[in-house]
Amino acid sequence: MSSSNPNASSPTGPTDASGEQWGSEGSKHRRKRRLWPLWTLVGIVGLGGILYATDIIMTEGNVPRGVSVGGVDVGSMSKPQAEARLKNQLSDGARAEVEVAAGDMSTTLDPAQSGLSIDWDATIDQAGQQPLNPITRITSFFQQREVGTISAYNDALLDQTLTRVEQELTRDPENAALSIDDAGTADIVDDVAGQTVDTDEVRTAVKDHWLNEQRRVDVDADVTEADVRRDAADDAVEEVVDKVTAGDVIFAGRDDTDGVLRPADMGRIVTFVPEDGAFRVDWNRDAAQEILDEQLGGTEVELRNAGFTGTGRNLNVTPSQDGVLIDWEKTLDPIEEKLLDTAERRHEVTYEEKKATYTTEMAEKASFDDVVGSFTTGGFADDSGVNIRRVAEQVDGAIVLPGETFSLNGHTGPRGEAQGYVDAGIIQDGHADKAVGGGISQFATTLYNASYFAGMEDVAHTPHSYYIDRYPAGREATVFEGAIDLQFKNTFDTPVLIEARADSSSLTVDLRGVKQVEVESDTGARTNFTDPERIELSGDNCSPSSGARGFTVTDTRTVRDLNGGVLSRDTTTTVYDPAPIVSCSG
Repeated sequence: MSSSNPNASSPTGPTDASGEQWGSEGSKHRRKRRLWPLWTLVGIVGLGGILYATDIIMTEGNVPRGVSVGGVDVGSMSKPQAEARLKNQLSDGARAEVEVAAGDMSTTLDPAQSGLSIDWDATIDQAGQQPLNPITRITSFFQQREVGTISAYNDALLDQTLTRVEQELTRDPENAALSIDDAGTADIVDDVAGQTVDTDEVRTAVKDHWLNEQRRVDVDADVTEADVRRDAADDAVEEVVDKVTAGDVIFAGRDDTDGVLRPADMGRIVTFVPEDGAFRVDWNRDAAQEILDEQLGGTEVELRNAGFTGTGRNLNVTPSQDGVLIDWEKTLDPIEEKLLDTAERRHEVTYEEKKATYTTEMAEKASFDDVVGSFTTGGFADDSGVNIRRVAEQVDGAIVLPGETFSLNGHTGPRGEAQGYVDAGIIQDGHADKAVGGGISQFATTLYNASYFAGMEDVAHTPHSYYIDRYPAGREATVFEGAIDLQFKNTFDTPVLIEARADSSSLTVDLRGVKQVEVESDTGARTNFTDPERIELSGDNCSPSSGARGFTVTDTRTVRDLNGGVLSRDTTTTVYDPAPIVSCSG
């Protein structure tokens, strides 16, 4: 009887879940085929682990694979190797000049002189360590990673450079300029905007970007526009330049002679000054007069008073001449209207007749018989006497016409060695000294007193700072070439002749003419005394002195006509400083 038990064993052995029999050779091969992928995977993982471990060991401490700095591949290198390569390939570029620009201005800096350099260690360190992530390590074989450079700074050097850079990127605004050139056309200079830069911004930009490929650092500029712009110049050209240069401006003079102001002359006459956003126009009438006078001067007749030639009292009369002179004020004013008028470019010259104030007839009646003023001084040293006699020679015979002013400096001109003057004693700061021309003040004092008693008008005289006892107190004068002068005016209607004579011990100056007045001098008492100070000097020119007290004194001049009537009475006050007590050392 057969069994129906489904679990009864097969005669060939047990079966697996798929119905295969376990014990057969075929089933073993089939099982191997099913397990080989697993073993392959295990092998690959194991090999990968070995390679991974080997890579970690071999690259320990190196720059990560795939890293470049400034385009230079340093991946997988040791740090010393990477630093050497970077220095070799990037150092020259890091030393190149850097342009720093702001607005429309730029300048340059030298990195080495500015304390800018590359921190090689920090640059390499920032690449980091070899990654532990196996995927990252694998992709690093195929990808490059760029890391930036890190800079090092010498702040002291950088501060010096940035101070200069800031100055060279800064400027004040410049107004437009306008002028008329020698061709009679407008010459315009455009305005320039001013600008400033922020110091901190410049510093940050330079530090962050000095190593970029362009070798250029850009900084923002704060711009300030000029007060007077190009459009103001254009307006002035239309309103003024085009009109004054529209053609010749003619000034018709006598004898068919014309003076012409041409467009090319207008640059000397018309100038433009930037002011309050526009151009102020300045009109130079003197320049226009100078240009026209060169052309019209021949139409004038010189005004000349009568004069005298000859020596001493052997004089000949130089005739007077009435003049015909251009009245420039009436001819030119208002100059702006005449130059801007494009319709009327021709104007008449206005002349004025001038009569001589001292005529030939007056000169022919002149007399120099009377001594109208005279004064004598003495007591001078030999060297001073040389200069006194020389200036007396120059002044002797001078004539002062009615209404004229005599100037001692103007008459003699320079008084140096070339003119016959020598080194002689002077008073310098209250003590004795020497200078070329010393002693001239004695002549000035003598001439001043002669003119004083002649009734001449005192135009300019300067007393000595310290009183000199050979001169009358409050009635003396000093001179200094180019600075201090003696001047007096002949207010009478007759001329005066100056006669000056000097010997080894005295000097006399006479003013001769027609006596018309009597003059009295009243010298007041000395007051307000001041005591001298003591000083010590050295040198060959030092001269000991006991000093002298300073004081104040007045002088009153009374001028009377020949009948005794008072014409004027004037008082002058003179303050003398104390002369120091001088002792010499050495």
